[in-house]
Parts: sequence; C-alpha cells; structure tokens
Amino acid sequence: MRQSGANIYTVTQVNHAIKLLLEDQDAFRNLYIQGELSNYKKYPSGHHYFTLKDADGVLSAVMFRSDAARLRFQPENGMKVIARGRISVYPQRGQYQMYVADMMPDGIGALTIAFEQLKQCLYQEGLFDEGHKKPIPRLPARIAVVTSPTGAAVRDILRILKQRYPIAHVVIYPVLVQGKEAAGQIVAAIEAVNRRHDADVMIVGRGGGSLEDLWAFNEEIVARALYASEIPVISAVGHEPDITISDFVADARASTPSNAAEIVAADTRTIRDGLYHANTVMRGDMLDMLHGFRLRLEALDKRRKLRAPLGYIQDKRYQLEHISGQLSAAMRQIVAADRQRFVEQAAYLDAYSPLKVLARGYSVVTKDDAVISSSAKLHKEDEITIRFAKGGAVCTVKQVKRKV
Repeated sequence: MRQSGANIYTVTQVNHAIKLLLEDQDAFRNLYIQGELSNYKKYPSGHHYFTLKDADGVLSAVMFRSDAARLRFQPENGMKVIARGRISVYPQRGQYQMYVADMMPDGIGALTIAFEQLKQCLYQEGLFDEGHKKPIPRLPARIAVVTSPTGAAVRDILRILKQRYPIAHVVIYPVLVQGKEAAGQIVAAIEAVNRRHDADVMIVGRGGGSLEDLWAFNEEIVARALYASEIPVISAVGHEPDITISDFVADARASTPSNAAEIVAADTRTIRDGLYHANTVMRGDMLDMLHGFRLRLEALDKRRKLRAPLGYIQDKRYQLEHISGQLSAAMRQIVAADRQRFVEQAAYLDAYSPLKVLARGYSVVTKDDAVISSSAKLHKEDEITIRFAKGGAVCTVKQVKRKV
C-alpha cells in the first residue's frame, strides 16, 4: 500500500542511481585488487569475463577487448593476480562489478604497484610525450654526469668518453643513487646543472641493482625534474632489462651507463676519418675548379681582343663608322620620303579647300555658326552671315523664297 508522499522508483532508476554514486567516488575509480582468477572466459567479442575471489568473498569482473589486448601474460583459473580498474554497476542486472583496465600476476610486490600507478599518472599528464623530448647534441663541449662518484657507472662513463671523445669537458655531480635521500639529491643536481648552464647535455643514472636499489629513479620528484630540465638528459639506469620512470621521461634512454657515454659523444676516430674524407673531396673539387679556370684563361689569352687590344678597338671603330653611315643614309631616305608625302598631302588639301571655291565667286551662308544649305532653314528677320573669298557681311532676311 503506497503511503502518502512516498517516492516510488523503478528498478532501472535505482540501478542507475547506485551506478552514479559508485562512479562519483574517487576511491572506486582506480583500485588495485588482489585475488584469484575464477570462471575465466574469453568471448568471441574479445572481452574477458571472470571472478576475483579470496577466502571470504568474490567479485565479478570484466576486461574489455582493447584493455585485454595489452596483457603480457595468459590469465588462467587459479592464478593469483593484481587487477587495476574501477567499480561500477551493470544496470541491466543490478550487479556491481569491476571493470579491469590492467592486470599483472601477483607476487611482484608493492613497489611494482607504485611503479605502475605513477607511470600511468605521468603518462596521462603527458610527461612521456615524444613531442617534448629535446634532441641530444652530436658534439657537446661540456657533459654533466649526475651519479655516484664511487660507483662503477661513473668509471665506465669516464673511460669510454676518454677513449671516444677526449675533447669534452666532463663535470661530475656526486649524488646518492640509493636510499631515502637519493631522490632529493638527484633533483638538486639536475636543477643545479640547469641553473648554472653548466653543460650541453646531462647523463643521469647508476649501475644495475634490484627494483628497490633503483627506486630513486622511480620517484615522482625525479621524473618532474627531468621533465623540467632545459638541458637534454640521457637516462642511464641499471642494465638492459631494467626500466625506470626516468627512462620514460628523459630525452633519451641508454641501456647502460656505458651506452650513455657512447650516445652522448661520437667516436673521435670516426670524426677524424670523416674530416679526412671531406678534405680529400674538397681538394679534388678545388683542383678541378683550378683546372677549369686555367683552361678558360688560356682560351681568353688566345682571343685577339686581349692579345692586340688596340687593333680590336680599331676594328670596332671601323664597324661603328660603317653602321653610323648606314644610319645616316637611312635617315635621309626617311626624311625625303616624309617630305614628298607632305607636299602631296598639301596639294591635295589645297585642291579641295573651300577657299578655292570662294575664290571663284561662291559664298558661304551661316546662321549661328551653322552652314545654311537650304532656304527652309531661314525665316524672315533672321540674322545671317555671308562669307566671301575676301571678307564677309552680316545681313537680315527680308524675304524667304522656298522655291526658285
């Protein structure tokens, strides 16, 4: 029986409300849950459905195809894992479940979880973006090395630089590379190199060790210091299999400290060979150019205008006088022709001139400067002008005869 004022909800409304409540909680957005895989099944769609369980409970979970494609192992029933994901509700069934984004076999410890959490966070912030990475200079004059002053790493770096690139000035920034104070010292050294503009490139690293030994290079403050560095940084931590957060953030990663020394400096023997080859090519090109200039000079020396310049000038003078005579003759012909055309046109105009007609006794009658050729254009008392061969007269019309 419905009570007065009570709200009534549908099942779907309740499920969606619970879904929103769960998804709005930060604590449920990025969980790491340890459990044993059960009822694991991969569907043709590529999605993985399974249950995480421990001694006292179970949790339904799903891993969608795009996330499952990144798995580095094959999950099996009974396998203990650590799953990372979020908790939400599947409204159609009213069941809360875990949406797994990543999963790893259990037994790797809390440090690995912290590593994965920080890596994911920094990746989303863009600290690993290739567009931010600076190029490593090919021939640096000054190289800063941030590492332990007593470890094997610094000895390997100095030995290889001495062999390959002895002209570089190497500055060692001694720091702890292991322990609680190591991360702070590494950050301070990176900032000091940038503040002093003390190097063209920087190597930051240490020799190999366990995950705990290398942990200073997985600290967030070190990652952010590397990202903020204006000087290009090569991360050289551990041996080939070792991967740290610093490797992702640095401008370049070296598999070992020795490899960092090889990356940062070209072998001077290779440079010397290149310079020798370039010198040989340049000498050959210069000899070819000189030979070409010599041939041109010899050819010019054989030309008369250089061997006998006065004779060459005299020839050009004769040529100029000849052309000048031709131009003068042509101009006289043009003037004569134009004069003849002028005389002919003047005679033609004179023959057809109206003054000739007036000279024979004819006259021209105008009214208001318009020639009158018919009496129809005149009226009694009109004032007209009559022009004769010599002089003229102004008259007034007394009578108009339309027909003669």
